[in-house]
Amino acid sequence: MKNYILAMTLLVVFSACKQNNTNPVALETPEETIEVVEVEKNNYPENLTKVFDAHGGIDAWKAMKSLAFTMEKPDGTEITTTNLNSREALIESPNANIGFDGSKAWFLNKTEGDYQGYEPLYYYNLMFYFYAMPFVLSDDGINYAEAEPLVFEGVTYPGIQITYNAGVGETPEDRYVLYYNAETFQMEWLGYTVSFVPGIDKKELHFRRYDNWQKVNGLLLPKTIVGYDFKDDKPTEAKKSTEFTDVQVTNQAIESSKFAKPENGEFVN
Repeated sequence: MKNYILAMTLLVVFSACKQNNTNPVALETPEETIEVVEVEKNNYPENLTKVFDAHGGIDAWKAMKSLAFTMEKPDGTEITTTNLNSREALIESPNANIGFDGSKAWFLNKTEGDYQGYEPLYYYNLMFYFYAMPFVLSDDGINYAEAEPLVFEGVTYPGIQITYNAGVGETPEDRYVLYYNAETFQMEWLGYTVSFVPGIDKKELHFRRYDNWQKVNGLLLPKTIVGYDFKDDKPTEAKKSTEFTDVQVTNQAIESSKFAKPENGEFVN
């Protein structure tokens, strides 16, 4: 694989439009009939369970088998598809396809020259992870702790810190902090560290705001996510907003062949 260039704009990820909403909005999309089967509960903190409930409930999330969404990027439409249990993934864009077949990440360059995008090993599930908040925080291998609340523009948001056991994911040293509305328990902010970009502080919190939601099959999922500037582990000013369209979350898994490396693709280490 030739000359992957990790764009530093990863820290503010993926521009679309300027933030223009200040109040939570839940947009309705058509729903299919989903059989919700109660799953065995892990020892989630009570406040995190209330966050899950505010977004449709952990049982409803665990009943889902696949998730897909679309983003408009500067170089065209990008479609992300994920099998939720196996985390098999496929990102399709005009210049490249990036995938994960369940065990290895792979890359397919569609351009004639060297690929000028994000490092495939870290990108194949990056936006999925941001998008599937707060439910991905129910994954195995996670440790929970109470975090110092975030105060922004006079509003206090309680926080839950998330860390990972050794060997969980590509970057188990990452730390996340979920901040939620103290009255509704809807997720409002995500603080997170970035450990795979050279030359930056690996302990400093970066921020995204979640205050615009859409309801899909009973789950409250993001309509937009807004990146913020940050200083001293606090958000400062809104920067770019990413909009998510054509969202599909279903209890049907997708055939694994969709996520297999194409013949002219290559695995990444």
